Amino acid sequence: MNTKNILSNLGISNLNEMQEVAQDTILNDNNTLLLSPTGSGKTLAFLLPVLQLLQPEILSVQCLILVPSRELGLQIEQVWKKMATDYKVNICYGGHSIDTEIKNLSNPPAVLIGTPGRIADHIDRETFRTDKIQTLILDEFDKSLQLGFHEQMSFIIGKLSKLNKRVLVSATSDIEIPKYTRVINPTVLDFLTEEEKINLSTKLVVSKDKDKLGSLFNLICSLKSEAAIVFCNHRDAAERISDTLNEKGIYSTYYHGGMDQDERERALIQFRNGSMSYLITTDLASRGLDIPEMKHVIHYHLPLKEEEFTHRNGRTARMQAKGTAYVLIHESEKKLDYVDYKMDVMDVSAATTLPKPPEFQTIYVSGGKKNKLNKIDIVGFFSQKGNLEKGDLGLIEVKDFISFAAVRFNKVQDLLKNVRDEKMKGKKFKIEVARKVIKREE
Repeated sequence: MNTKNILSNLGISNLNEMQEVAQDTILNDNNTLLLSPTGSGKTLAFLLPVLQLLQPEILSVQCLILVPSRELGLQIEQVWKKMATDYKVNICYGGHSIDTEIKNLSNPPAVLIGTPGRIADHIDRETFRTDKIQTLILDEFDKSLQLGFHEQMSFIIGKLSKLNKRVLVSATSDIEIPKYTRVINPTVLDFLTEEEKINLSTKLVVSKDKDKLGSLFNLICSLKSEAAIVFCNHRDAAERISDTLNEKGIYSTYYHGGMDQDERERALIQFRNGSMSYLITTDLASRGLDIPEMKHVIHYHLPLKEEEFTHRNGRTARMQAKGTAYVLIHESEKKLDYVDYKMDVMDVSAATTLPKPPEFQTIYVSGGKKNKLNKIDIVGFFSQKGNLEKGDLGLIEVKDFISFAAVRFNKVQDLLKNVRDEKMKGKKFKIEVARKVIKREE
């Protein structure tokens, strides 16, 4: 399959310079270290050469991609599927049914994506062969090291006896490469240039109160109803901030590692499809997530490390777009070495006009791919039986057993009434407003 067709499937006209250089290097060199900013297209940069390295006659796993989080893994899987190759892909991660994974692996994929803990478990169980794996990709390997996956990664790499290509990918420089990766003198492709900072402006917002919620409210009110990500350092803070904003009439949802996977996914879907305008999150959302380009990133708390500050800011000013990072501080807060506090100060105290409510609301459907439903089925059903017009439907996401569709807010009640007793593809599905991610009582 030629590159032109793949790019067409992905809705891209041309590769950027980094992707072209990476493709050439990965194909020709055995050890590659690719350093490039968040949002620059690194996933495609390594998947294109991987595709060229696959051999159709080998009916076994040929490429293993290790990732620090399920979200990043799912994002890579999604890109591979959109590429529409003839090669199977599977993903394995903690919290996913191991029985389902074992069943999937019984018909081996050419490309296997997974988190280190779950892949190590499968190797231990011998659920797939490792003797045909020739290419190893460690995506965001610095994050995997930070999360303490050394032991699992060392174990996995030790079992890959036929490896001839190793690719390390990161959005952070100056990371010591562990010996167990066996990456020796890699070809370094460093695209972490100062140019990336040109499109990013930073502004300081000084809060009079130690509890900065009032200033955050004013800041959000000053953003002309444009969506934003708000970063904080603790899970309970993310929930508290989101709950308070919702009480004040600002549509927000929270996202952190303490939520179960269904809740996390639902929060991201509602943010992605525009039915929630503000995502209040920990550093879990600073990278590796499939969320839209943001004009605004707000640091409610500053992270202790500059590296995380950089990753958070990487959610905006990507791919030649302009963006702003706001640092919200109180005078009593300890000054951090890596922050230049001489940035422009922004006074938001007079901003009190609430952002416009979202145009869309998320609708839940109790069926998905495994029920033989696809996007076209949902569009057709909602249009014909629900009397929706083209502009009334937003983003539709079809999972294995459930689906979510963004529907224009003022059309939701009529839609639900119209489809209440109707069948889609001969079957009755539960269709209702998707519940918000709500705080559970301890």
